[in-house]
Amino acid sequence: MLAETICSAVSAAGLGIAAVTAYRKRFLTAARVVAYSLVPVGLVMTGVVGWLARTAFDPLAWAGFGVLALSVVLFLLTRAVERRRDRGKGAIRGGDADPVAPAASAPSLGRGSARASRPAAPPATTGSGSGSGDDFSDIEAILKKHGI
Repeated sequence: MLAETICSAVSAAGLGIAAVTAYRKRFLTAARVVAYSLVPVGLVMTGVVGWLARTAFDPLAWAGFGVLALSVVLFLLTRAVERRRDRGKGAIRGGDADPVAPAASAPSLGRGSARASRPAAPPATTGSGSGSGDDFSDIEAILKKHGI
């Protein structure tokens, strides 16, 4: 009963605002305000407001909303896991080429490396003639690879 009274009061206030708006010669806006203000009365007349009022205080309805929320969370979780699993399979199969070479992020070991499997890099020929050319040769190679 209280919800119906509140909806009727809101509709009456909206119709009053529409009358003032129409008096100011803003008929399109007034028609829009009338349309909005008739919605609460329509909801009361169809019984939706009573149903919502009964549902708001029903513990079984809130449990139902909880079950619906749980199902939505499960759908989202399974979708996220499925995407993650598919992304992992694509990398193993080699379906998509990586934009960066796999060894691009590996640190440079230089000439003093203890690894025998990797041959030593040839000395860089720069105009400076100092040993700092080796430090920048890796950077230059990366920049040239990316076209910079």
